[in-house]
Amino acid sequence: MELRHLRYFIAVAEEGSLTLAAERRLHTAQPSLSRQIRDLELEDGAQLLIRGPRGIELTPAGRVFLDHARLVLSQVEVAGEAARRASQVAKESFVLGFLTGHEVTWLPEALRILRDDQPNIEVIVHSQLSPDLARGLLQGKLDVAFLRREDHVPGLAFKLLTKEPLVVFLPSDHRLATRDTIRPRDIPRETFISVPKTTSPALRAVIDGYGARARLDLTPDHEVDNISMAVSMIVSTRGLALLPLYARNLLPPSVVSRPLRGEAPTIDLVIGYNRANTSSLLKAFLLDELIARGSMLNAASPEHLPLRHK
Repeated sequence: MELRHLRYFIAVAEEGSLTLAAERRLHTAQPSLSRQIRDLELEDGAQLLIRGPRGIELTPAGRVFLDHARLVLSQVEVAGEAARRASQVAKESFVLGFLTGHEVTWLPEALRILRDDQPNIEVIVHSQLSPDLARGLLQGKLDVAFLRREDHVPGLAFKLLTKEPLVVFLPSDHRLATRDTIRPRDIPRETFISVPKTTSPALRAVIDGYGARARLDLTPDHEVDNISMAVSMIVSTRGLALLPLYARNLLPPSVVSRPLRGEAPTIDLVIGYNRANTSSLLKAFLLDELIARGSMLNAASPEHLPLRHK
């Protein structure tokens, strides 16, 4: 069994189609991919995939094999990244990842904590979507990330930093923008903009859960991958979006935020790291002092201050 067999199998399992996996992910011919999957099943002595009404589906053996295949590939990537770091003669570095937009608030404090411990450290910063940050931690490309609590990612640990309320974002000249708060029942009457489950699973789960509890139909009319796209869609469609409060730091004058009337849903912002990371800097970064400083910053930051109503 070769690593390419595992990559091929994972691609087919995630795409649910031999054709899509061959064309989109692997850039190979479907007959060749089919042969590779058959060879893998013969070597394993078990059927891993079957054709179902919705395309290619995993057998029980295939579901078990998929978890192990992902773990093997992630370990290979970690080993490669560790080897590359070991081969570089340079000053000690620490790689931080931020859910895009959160670096505005948390990067200054993170830099202060790191440089208090190691004044000459090289700090590298990445800004990405939360699932991408989780993969970066798993693959050893990041030391710490400020992200959502991503489920089904073995090997990662999370420490709660803060709970962010969700607020309504809408055009500044929208009729509802004159209100101090937005009634939940007003949201389904407007064009609703949300995030996809694929790129923002944690946030989408909070929004869907809130809709279910409040008995609101929050089926999105449009889905967007990031705050910039959300702002553009709000302006162009004159719609509403439910987003974490931190996004207020990134708004142009044409978009404003208003709190929800009643109890607002919240989403966790966590610090994530790989349990296998033995960096001494990581240990210093994860001391309770970080959470204490973070809590003070959380209380003082404009991102978390009460909304000023117009």
